Amino acid sequence: MDCTQTIRARRSIRKFKPGAVVPRADVERMLEAAMMAPSACNTRPWEFFVAEDPAVKDRLRAVHPYASMLETASLAIVVCALPQAQQGRCTGFWALDCGAAVENLLLQAAALGYGACWCGCWPLEDRAEDVRAVIGAQSVPVALVAVGVPDEDPPARGFYEPGKVTFLGS
Repeated sequence: MDCTQTIRARRSIRKFKPGAVVPRADVERMLEAAMMAPSACNTRPWEFFVAEDPAVKDRLRAVHPYASMLETASLAIVVCALPQAQQGRCTGFWALDCGAAVENLLLQAAALGYGACWCGCWPLEDRAEDVRAVIGAQSVPVALVAVGVPDEDPPARGFYEPGKVTFLGS
């Protein structure tokens, strides 16, 4: 699948085939794609926690009200921010940088034939703190991404809206 096809084929998947295993090589390919994302001053203010253990996924599901799909997802990847990695003129862009990493991860998952769903954590402090406690992180959980073999094929929800575009100049 080329980039254009992958972008248009990506969907938020909430139903996964139970018991499917995502090979470690594919997980690492998704993580590599995430880490290829741009970041302010190339600070790379992120770290990743991969939960394949059913007990950990259950605990994440219990603290995140929109992560019920972890019951059948093969794994969860929690994308966490390291705000302290950014200083001076690069300060404060960590949430954007982690968002770019999440999108790269989602696109790589789709290109590999997996389904994924982005579940936000930050900026909801309570939710981020609950997820942080489950994974034992010192960093800021920005998103939890459920990954697995899709067991649904929802229609596209995104579309081009010309009315939201202004071309500047002549």
